[in-house]
Amino acid sequence: MTEARHLITTLGRLEHDGFSLACVAGITAAEAARRLKAVPADDDEVEELMEDAWADEDGSLAVVGVTDVPGGCVVFQPWAYTASNSDVIERLSVGTVCHGMYANPKSGNQGAVARDGVIEEWDTHPGGGSVSADEPAEEILAGYLYHHQAVAYCFTGASLRPADARSITDRPDRWLRLPELD
Repeated sequence: MTEARHLITTLGRLEHDGFSLACVAGITAAEAARRLKAVPADDDEVEELMEDAWADEDGSLAVVGVTDVPGGCVVFQPWAYTASNSDVIERLSVGTVCHGMYANPKSGNQGAVARDGVIEEWDTHPGGGSVSADEPAEEILAGYLYHHQAVAYCFTGASLRPADARSITDRPDRWLRLPELD
């Protein structure tokens, strides 16, 4: 319970919807970039996206931030769903686990879990609090501890222990441009 409180406090609450993230256990940001076949994004392009991400919709969807955190890394996109795209989380999860989420402004949080390159759960509601009695005890406990805390739920699902909320802001370790995804 103490760890949950600490994680929730550390991450705080994002003030907007429309962002996506992928929390990946046991890999670095550099390894995430390699798995995604991403290249560094142009600094001027990122600056323009920060001002108006939808001025170039196709271009904005291909840019994500990536940050190392204790326990793994976080891929984050402040303005769209790409970080939680099935192709992204499948690639990131090879040999590990990845919890993805899109904070859909129209329908609420949409989560997914990929393990070892395969989607195990899709269209979940991380931190939604609805668990069934037939789920493992640790899932029931996580549902209780992270009720209405979707981002923290994803971090704990990947065993990430961030020292601050930088990984879910517009200040990642690096910005990447993804190749065309499926």
